[in-house]
Amino acid sequence: MYDIVAIPAFEDNYIWTIHNARHAVVVDPGDAAPVLSWLASHDVKLTGILCTHRHHDHVGGIEELRAVYNVPVYGRQHKKNPHITHDLRDGEKLDLEEFALSFDIMEVPGHIDDHIAYYSSGSGMLFCGDVLFGAGCGRNFEGSVNALHRSLQRIASLPPSTLAYCAHEYTASNLRFAWVCDPDNPDVADRIEKTARMRAAGQSTVPFTIGIELATNPFLRCKEPAILQSLKRMGYDAADEESAFAALREWRDKF
Repeated sequence: MYDIVAIPAFEDNYIWTIHNARHAVVVDPGDAAPVLSWLASHDVKLTGILCTHRHHDHVGGIEELRAVYNVPVYGRQHKKNPHITHDLRDGEKLDLEEFALSFDIMEVPGHIDDHIAYYSSGSGMLFCGDVLFGAGCGRNFEGSVNALHRSLQRIASLPPSTLAYCAHEYTASNLRFAWVCDPDNPDVADRIEKTARMRAAGQSTVPFTIGIELATNPFLRCKEPAILQSLKRMGYDAADEESAFAALREWRDKF
């Protein structure tokens, strides 16, 4: 058995922690201090680190954590990410025996080239880093925007009940954009209301299901007539799904 908790970091990061009564594995520890504090307060030993990509707010705490706990670091090896001890590639499996958990590795480039995600079909969960956010997606920093689109389509093909654990609390701001893109969508209106209540109560909006993303995330709905009409109104020429996605990403960057 295991639980998953979010350790807040910086302004809006979540360091996801899979743990039982004795062991813990953390995902994307950008800061070591809150992780060390949580481990000490729960009398739990760190046994591994999962890394989705090499941005500093995801890897900045790894060196300090490994100075205390000399644990394996799983992820995609890259010359700019020296922390990885166990290189993972698309289609491989990662077994966390202490939790009886198995993850399929998905390469999901587009935010940056070496981004990966961890998907467990048995438990119905996905650690997606900065590729998918609540009602949004990551910026296209490396590679092509088409690669980002393909990565999101791959994620969108997972079962709708899959719980997605992204690394940032961006849902409320993303929904403001979604509402402008898709103003007559009742699911977006409902999610805006629920998100406002959750944030007012100090609750996280993550994880969320793939199903709610399919209903409300404009980046997964770029073929919808309402969104195409909004793009046209904004002066974008969206002749096909890929160009519509690229236009949405450009619009969101300026929003």
